[in-house]
Amino acid sequence: MASKLTTSNRAGWAFALPGFALIAMFIIVPFFFAFGLSLTNQRLVSPNPTQYVGFENYRSLLGLAVVTIEPERDESGALVRDEDGAIQYPRLRTITRSDDYPQYAGMREWFRWQSGENAMVVIASDVVFMKALVNTFLFVLVVAPVQGGLALVLALLINQKLRGINVFRTIYFMPVVVSIVVVSLLWRFIYDGNNGLLNNMLGALTLGVFQPIDWLGNTSTALPAIMGMSIWQAVGFHMVIWLAGLQTISPTLYEAAAIEGASKWQTFRFVTWPGLRHTAVLVLVVITMQAFALFAQIDVMTNGGPLDSTQTLVFQTVERGYGKQDISGGATISVILFIIVLTISLIQRWLTRER
Repeated sequence: MASKLTTSNRAGWAFALPGFALIAMFIIVPFFFAFGLSLTNQRLVSPNPTQYVGFENYRSLLGLAVVTIEPERDESGALVRDEDGAIQYPRLRTITRSDDYPQYAGMREWFRWQSGENAMVVIASDVVFMKALVNTFLFVLVVAPVQGGLALVLALLINQKLRGINVFRTIYFMPVVVSIVVVSLLWRFIYDGNNGLLNNMLGALTLGVFQPIDWLGNTSTALPAIMGMSIWQAVGFHMVIWLAGLQTISPTLYEAAAIEGASKWQTFRFVTWPGLRHTAVLVLVVITMQAFALFAQIDVMTNGGPLDSTQTLVFQTVERGYGKQDISGGATISVILFIIVLTISLIQRWLTRER
């Protein structure tokens, strides 16, 4: 075995060595360096010496708890209500700032729900990080299937031997080669709440019935707006990957399906889709990795707002590491993101394995 790895595959190892060296230099070594920084209180610029704090940075980011707050009652035991009839509850700080609950010190409310008369409150050590975590996962869960499916549809449409089909391929691929910063600036004008193109088009189509929306200034529309722009911008890249996979399928399989009288859906299900198995795995992995790396759109279009509704993990990493000069905090988030991405990649690999 050793002789095969060193002798017969010598040329292969020689070609792979530069790539492995680059991966080690820019991925493996920085990861361990970031992990080391995450165990300290390192600041970007600080006169104080760096100290080892163990996993304190992880606890300050991932700290989460659920507390039950009972309603206020008057002397007779009746519930206290406000002018609108809503039940009044003690302020959360009576718990988070109480010496009786040292484990909740410094934690803030993330969200709450009603359970009978009691209020169930989810508190977190770092609410902004939790919002960034949820937003990132939500972005991946929406963008990955929609972008992959739309790219496949486009690939099927342009995989035709028609005159001028290359023009459509070029048009669909053009947003990919344009800088993401330029695209983000363009779409920021499109989403403008006053004279944006989107509001003007919707107003014209509805004959003035549609009321303008500040797409990037509204907490309920900011993240979906960025999702839509991101899908449009990168769909051409994945379309090309799907197209490459389609062109590897033998035409004789389609001829055989036509002879057997297969419908278009049957041809896609039993000929096209099985032939795209490995391409689908590649597209799924690439889209997932790109979605988790969401940063430029957020930085240019919303800067994490409004009210932290578009915070993401990568944006938080840069914001803390350089904006707030908290290198250890930024490194901690990057390590958490690396572990999440690695775990999802392994799960995807296991689900798409050969059976």
